[in-house]
Amino acid sequence: MDISILDEERVMAIIRHDGPFDLKGLFQAVLETGLRTIEITLNTPEAFDLIDTAVRSFGAKMLIGAGTVLSMAELMRALDAGARFIVSPVFNRETVEYCAEKNIPVFPGALTPSEIYEAHQAGAYMAKVFPSSLFGPSYFKSIKAPLPDTRLLAVGGITHMNVNDYLSSGADAVAIGGGIIRKEWVELSDFEAIKNNIIKFLNAIDS
Repeated sequence: MDISILDEERVMAIIRHDGPFDLKGLFQAVLETGLRTIEITLNTPEAFDLIDTAVRSFGAKMLIGAGTVLSMAELMRALDAGARFIVSPVFNRETVEYCAEKNIPVFPGALTPSEIYEAHQAGAYMAKVFPSSLFGPSYFKSIKAPLPDTRLLAVGGITHMNVNDYLSSGADAVAIGGGIIRKEWVELSDFEAIKNNIIKFLNAIDS
């Protein structure tokens, strides 16, 4: 399973939770919707153990990565746990260049044209434009006009109502967390509700 899955599906799910939950049940529910790219953020308790368990159980069928990676120390622990890609809310040149050298897809946070271009030059697979809702879909079109070779991941405020606006305006993919995997559903292990919400989101995307 490699990063081409994200290029094909254009959607990444984000798991961020503040307590224990049924990891295998949640991943199985996500997998059953057809969505195969998912990140576990490092500010989730026991995140490295969760990544390890997820990769061991679902790594053959899903692309599993680590999010909220802020340092080289966190990067190395995430890779040791089996993360196949790295996401960060910030641009850390050292981590991005390391990932690029090792052919590990990396998505550093960037917002301004200068930050996006700098991330691109350092080897980012896509710049994580966060929070995307700050400027909306038109911002992506504005960025791509002078910087057509940059690749952009829209994160923050993406819903089934606006996802096509982002994808048609220049976002190469979107990432979404609580909008499709709601905290209360995770706590209750209401995997049917999670599945239905993800399917609703995926069905909203123009083919």
